[in-house]
Amino acid sequence: MIGTFWLVLGGCGTAVFAAVQVATADTGDVPVGVGYLGVSLAFGLTVLTGVYALGHLSGGHFNPAVTIGAATAGRLPWSKAPVYIVSQLVGGLAAGALILVVASGKAGFEATGHMAANGYGANSPDGYGLLSALIIEVVLTAIFIWVILGATDRRAPAGFAPLAIGLTLTLIHLISIPITNTSVNPARSTAVAFFNGDGAVGQLWLFWVAPILGALIAGALYGPLFGERVKIASAPGDRV
Repeated sequence: MIGTFWLVLGGCGTAVFAAVQVATADTGDVPVGVGYLGVSLAFGLTVLTGVYALGHLSGGHFNPAVTIGAATAGRLPWSKAPVYIVSQLVGGLAAGALILVVASGKAGFEATGHMAANGYGANSPDGYGLLSALIIEVVLTAIFIWVILGATDRRAPAGFAPLAIGLTLTLIHLISIPITNTSVNPARSTAVAFFNGDGAVGQLWLFWVAPILGALIAGALYGPLFGERVKIASAPGDRV
């Protein structure tokens, strides 16, 4: 819950408060917002710091797709998945509410259409349609889950998983913010959709279906594609 709260506050908060800002100077208006690059880094940094801080306690699941992918790959008992997913939704919605409260303190702020919601068609930042949104969300979620499973594999170098995961999420946002505003995380999408309005709730189904489908694909294929090969060596019990 705390990790998802931090992800939504850091990522969506940056998008709402800092993505587009203009300062007035003697020479005219000067853009000072962080833009797509800054928002991408914000999402990546929240995951990087959150996994380092909380990964040893819970595995660092701040995303229902991660939980579903881990369970599909056999890393987490399915019986524990509902607790993770409910906690993620509670943390995300709490952060979305906090962003709304803070943003409302600025004169003239209008939440409708300005809460960093995900969308396609008219709600896509650059006008991408449903099929484009579906494809990119499935593919990028699958890649994200593969990176997570690989970075946390017992064969992987110890201590670097949060860095790999955070940088991957940054790259994912650099690719797909113009397409869907980047979800790959149903809790992140749900966290702001209801506060955003403007059709975001009606399109929320895609940002559950696509990430879950990507997670199932990644979880099911990780073992067959990347699982370690074991053979009997010279003595019984030796592994090579």
